[in-house]
Amino acid sequence: MNLVVCMKQVPDTAARVAIGGDGRSLDPEGVTFVVNPYDEIALEEALRIREKLGEGEVAVVTMGPEKGSAALRSCLAMGADRGIHLQDAAFQGSDSLGTARILAAAIARKPFDLILLGKQGVGTDNSQTGPMLAELLDLPHVNVVVKLEIMGKSLKAFRQIEGALEVIEAPLPAVVTAQKGLNEPRYAGLKGIMAAKKKPVEVLCLRDLGLPADEVGEKGALVRWTQLELPASRSSGKILQGEPEEAVEELVRLLREEAKVI
Repeated sequence: MNLVVCMKQVPDTAARVAIGGDGRSLDPEGVTFVVNPYDEIALEEALRIREKLGEGEVAVVTMGPEKGSAALRSCLAMGADRGIHLQDAAFQGSDSLGTARILAAAIARKPFDLILLGKQGVGTDNSQTGPMLAELLDLPHVNVVVKLEIMGKSLKAFRQIEGALEVIEAPLPAVVTAQKGLNEPRYAGLKGIMAAKKKPVEVLCLRDLGLPADEVGEKGALVRWTQLELPASRSSGKILQGEPEEAVEELVRLLREEAKVI
């Protein structure tokens, strides 16, 4: 079985970020970038499927500048067999649809049975690329999956909905997006880290994919960032002193007169 995992490199969620000089992007200076946590879950699921079947290949594809190669190597260290790095200045500024077009063109170059990716990329949190990718490739797709079973030429996916667990069956090939709870991603061991250095990584540009330049990047974007703003700084909290009865009375007064919430 040929499995493809789409991976995005994102800022570490614990990092303190600043807005870049253009006012539309994050300043990468001093920020640690990591594999998108939801994509890690998708990769782990692909590795488990390969291990359960006892055969197959796991390819990881990512789009971005040269620094994205570090995240790609992390995925290879976890156990992926090969990487595809979509790297071209023309890709910069792509929205979710442009990204899906680029991924679809890259993935369609070779046969595949299942495409997995995280339900969303932390930071933008659009949750659009997976469904758009499936639509462009004319494939069935199931989103926010918490359990996945492969049954020959089909799959059974489980999704949490309000008060119930929804079960969906679909033929392969298909696209699945991973939700928390699907699995617990493994850590890369020293053996995997060393092996990752020798695994193949194919670098592709716009010309290799045969896409029109006006369908990707800022030229092809239907959605554009116009301005970013950091949340307003919070004022320091107050610690109420005295006996409980006195503290409660003061708390009620503050909520009524200062916070004006009651």
